[in-house]
Amino acid sequence: MIATLIQDLSQPEYVHVLINPLPVYGLAIGLLGLVIALIQRSRRAQVATLALILFCGAIAWPVAHYGEEGYDRVLSLSDDQGQAWLKVHAHRVDEFIWFFYALAAVAAAAIFAPWQWPRSALPLTIITLLLACVVLGMGGYIAHAGGKIRHREFRNEPAPPVPVEQDEH
Repeated sequence: MIATLIQDLSQPEYVHVLINPLPVYGLAIGLLGLVIALIQRSRRAQVATLALILFCGAIAWPVAHYGEEGYDRVLSLSDDQGQAWLKVHAHRVDEFIWFFYALAAVAAAAIFAPWQWPRSALPLTIITLLLACVVLGMGGYIAHAGGKIRHREFRNEPAPPVPVEQDEH
């Protein structure tokens, strides 16, 4: 059992599938928590949920990294429509991954800047909340294509075309 787990964890496509829900699901939970923390005006709760949002923005890097590493293997295992959806998924990641990093940076600023500038806490937290809403939508958009790669039952439309200059994977 341990040997199988170690073998699975050495496959980047497996690690990608294992951790890819974290940016979206974690961000949704963090958003809900941040709204509650703002309503309660609890700075401690805000910091806790900002830390979760920071984590969810930062974890997008390993998710993208392992997805890129596993791209060729998944491409070879997929049917024609799955390959088309994989290309769309990769294109969307390339387009939007930077927003996850920006969210992590803004969340970090919302946590740490108030130590030096206490009046910045609320504005930075609200900016984080708004950006997190946008990034959550982007994450759902990316995941929409990702879910159709290996799951024929979710394909109710053909994959949209990917711009030629982006089809470099």
